[in-house]
Amino acid sequence: MSSFYDLIFDIPADHSFTYRIDDKGEASVGKRAMVPFGNRDCLGYIIAERENPPENVKDEVIKKIRRVVDSEPLFDTRDIDIARWMAGYYLCSTGQALSAMIPSGRKMIVPILPDSDEEEQLLLSISDEQAAALHEITSAENASGTNSGADRNLPPMFYLYGITGSGKTEVFLRAAQHMLNAGKSVIYLVPEISLTHQTAEMIGNRFGSQAATLHSGMSPSTRLAEWVRIRNGEAPIVVGPRSAVFAPVPNLGLIIIDEEHDGSYKSGNTPRYHARQIALRRCQTEGARLVMGSATPSAEAWKLMSDGGIKRLDLSRRLSGGGMPEIKAVSLSKTEGCLSKELKDEILLTHQMGRQTILFLNRRGFAHFYHCPGCGWELVCKRCSVSLTWHKARGRCICHYCGYTEAPPKVCPKCGSLEAGYRGFGTEMIEEEVRRTFPDMRLRRVDADTAAKKSGSSSGSLEDSLTLFKNGVIDILLGTQMVAKGLNFPGVRLVGVVFADTGLHLPDFRAAEKTFSLIVQVAGRAGRYFPDSKVIVQTLRMEDPVITRSCALDVTGFFNAELRQRKALGFPPYSRLIRFVIRAKDQKRAETAIKRLASLAQDLIPKEADMLGPAECPIGVINENHRRQLILRSPSMGGIHAAARELITRYEKGKDSKVYLEIDVDPVSML
Repeated sequence: MSSFYDLIFDIPADHSFTYRIDDKGEASVGKRAMVPFGNRDCLGYIIAERENPPENVKDEVIKKIRRVVDSEPLFDTRDIDIARWMAGYYLCSTGQALSAMIPSGRKMIVPILPDSDEEEQLLLSISDEQAAALHEITSAENASGTNSGADRNLPPMFYLYGITGSGKTEVFLRAAQHMLNAGKSVIYLVPEISLTHQTAEMIGNRFGSQAATLHSGMSPSTRLAEWVRIRNGEAPIVVGPRSAVFAPVPNLGLIIIDEEHDGSYKSGNTPRYHARQIALRRCQTEGARLVMGSATPSAEAWKLMSDGGIKRLDLSRRLSGGGMPEIKAVSLSKTEGCLSKELKDEILLTHQMGRQTILFLNRRGFAHFYHCPGCGWELVCKRCSVSLTWHKARGRCICHYCGYTEAPPKVCPKCGSLEAGYRGFGTEMIEEEVRRTFPDMRLRRVDADTAAKKSGSSSGSLEDSLTLFKNGVIDILLGTQMVAKGLNFPGVRLVGVVFADTGLHLPDFRAAEKTFSLIVQVAGRAGRYFPDSKVIVQTLRMEDPVITRSCALDVTGFFNAELRQRKALGFPPYSRLIRFVIRAKDQKRAETAIKRLASLAQDLIPKEADMLGPAECPIGVINENHRRQLILRSPSMGGIHAAARELITRYEKGKDSKVYLEIDVDPVSML
């Protein structure tokens, strides 16, 4: 038994710390342990064992492990290798990377497993297109091959591209079954917890106790229990959102990324990893295949398919008796309230037909901002540079970035005008108008405010609402992007996009792509089982190409135009970005720090690269932190990545302790 162990921690320091074995002798690589660290006890990860102390370290100064947390290892050398790769690529510490991978529970509760005998899944026949796609994914000759035009080191990669309702999920499930039959494991990623419930139920019915679920909505102890079950080989198929890409499945054969375009696959906290990148790395090192799918691929995936880097597999028609919906753009310029006459008429007709409606608005709350038409004053958060949103149900104005709240003013605080009030609308206002207009219809709102409610609550959790809607108990489902992605509701005839322009004005080069995807995705919820479905897209920008192409479901036309513009402007996928964000409570400290960072960067970036900034972030203040940014841009990652690493090293020497630096490699959001 070794006398010493090396531990790493969830801190920015990227080196290990050596400790003496615990009194009970329970320490081993792959376990977590509580150890003295500075003047407190910290949870660390045991990554190596050693017989002797490190060189130049005296035996008597090495502290002892106080307590080993785990009865059996939670991670192995493969996981440590992934963490080290993540640390290198995403410019964080190995401890921060490993912490993002491993569940945080301290004790294990055995989860309730689905019984495979309760419901036998009926396997329907599949179309010729589905069969051809399945053959490509599972055929033996692809197992060690590469895609045309792809890097020889890359694993076999496939993209299931097809209209909504074209049967992508069935291909995914059959590919997963093929891998299980071959004794291999599968990771099935979905972008949202709302989709996790539906997909987990479907996979549970198909694969029974062989399936496991991992997501942040589970209690830490339950998630840890699932992790151990997966690691022990008891659950060879795992479903979950972003973090499930780290599932410790043995003998990985396939990773599926459903709705690949979705931005939630990118982590917003350190390490700011993208699940697609981690999946690619795991498939590459573990000899597995990567299959992605969407009706609206990301711009990066679309270009890779066009260049031959990913094998594109097409599904061109709906299979459940439905047809593509009739989509109509309707101007809001002369509409009183939130719902146009056309949308109201279609809601009523849909109800009379015994069918269902989805109303989509990607903005929660009652109204969006408080504005005085007399003097132009606006009510903004005291801690962020954003408008407060009026939540009528709670009687408060709320900041969606820091949570700050205050009561709404009765008159304009600047000029005293009684005409000051809230403008714009959110899901609460839509809910009020729908209830007033259609009092006899059963309505349920689904957004971040209602999703936090527990299952079985009187007003309904996310899972309860989706189940009731699927079962026909609800006539109208009103929601934010939670209702736009991947959900399959047989009774839906009508989809109303209440205001399509919400994201188009954002100062982000991906604004058009995100808006286009959302409209096409939510439109895809209509008419999956019937040929007479409709989509009403309400807008103030009737001639905007994003609106016209989304209403025409013209994915090819949109990406051809979007990629031309990206290439001309030098933005991804024609360049790679590394974003540095400085934040500080004091504005002068933030400005001094970002200028110093820019000065250091100017001497380090290669000739083919350029530097955007330094500048104030689009949202300049969040939670009283002033935010400044610097972006390194280059046609390839190599040069700026090396420069960024050296930049961080130089910046850390003599940095202001009251200033914080955030690094985002391949940023998805630029706000």
